[in-house]
Amino acid sequence: MDQLTALCKRRRGHRLLAAIALAAAAPLALAGVVVIGNGNLPRLDDAQVQKIYSGKVVEVAGVTVAAVNLRSGNTVRAHFLQTYLNQDEEKYTAYWTVRRYIGKGTPPRELASGAEVVSFVQSTPGAIGYVEDADLKPGLNILLRK
Repeated sequence: MDQLTALCKRRRGHRLLAAIALAAAAPLALAGVVVIGNGNLPRLDDAQVQKIYSGKVVEVAGVTVAAVNLRSGNTVRAHFLQTYLNQDEEKYTAYWTVRRYIGKGTPPRELASGAEVVSFVQSTPGAIGYVEDADLKPGLNILLRK
């Protein structure tokens, strides 16, 4: 976007076009990520979500938890890792590589899309996942929103 802005500053006639392009890109950058869960899970706090996605907690309120991730490289996953776990993809993958190697568990299952996450969470007792705001639909159990 910086190049587009610089071009528009040089060419007075393109300012409106740049403003439209920047406005169209803004919602993508601001889209939030929401943690959702099966209806049998209670609301969670940051620490609980971090422990679930690091494999340190496998049960919440007496319910066995089945966490799912979006696939590596997905922008929603990157936003989730940064916002909820304070990690990037490299650190998160390295963490799970070590845990798997020493026999302390396996990383959460990976799904291809937000729609798959929603379907899995709704149909699997104890399931927890995350989606961007745009993938939310009525009836979803929102466990944590930032």
